[in-house]
Amino acid sequence: QQQLVESGGGSAQAGGSLKLSCTQFGYIGRRCDMGWHRQAPGKERELVASISRQGHTTYADSVKGRFTISQDNSKNSVYLEMNNLKFEDTAVYYCAAAARTTILASCRYLYWGQGTQVTVSS
Repeated sequence: QQQLVESGGGSAQAGGSLKLSCTQFGYIGRRCDMGWHRQAPGKERELVASISRQGHTTYADSVKGRFTISQDNSKNSVYLEMNNLKFEDTAVYYCAAAARTTILASCRYLYWGQGTQVTVSS
């Protein structure tokens, strides 16, 4: 059974850093991207950063230049390094794996971790 397990959340002061890790257990067929999403209280879940199997990365404008997503395919792991944290980065962060349900289907986030809390104090 596929499972994504996150670690590394916690508390930091504004301007500080945290690094999140996510490890995939179990095989995910037709997997495409890996992504980090977040959801703050009262807000919708948003995609923060994604990385393709080939290593192409995308970032939300709010985190560009501060967050870096990376992966280690040998460890089935993806990471999110967060620097210069801001109060508004406070949220539950979710690791997710995107896959295609069929060969011709679009790539959609279908597998989710349990989430890890990140709290930034100003």
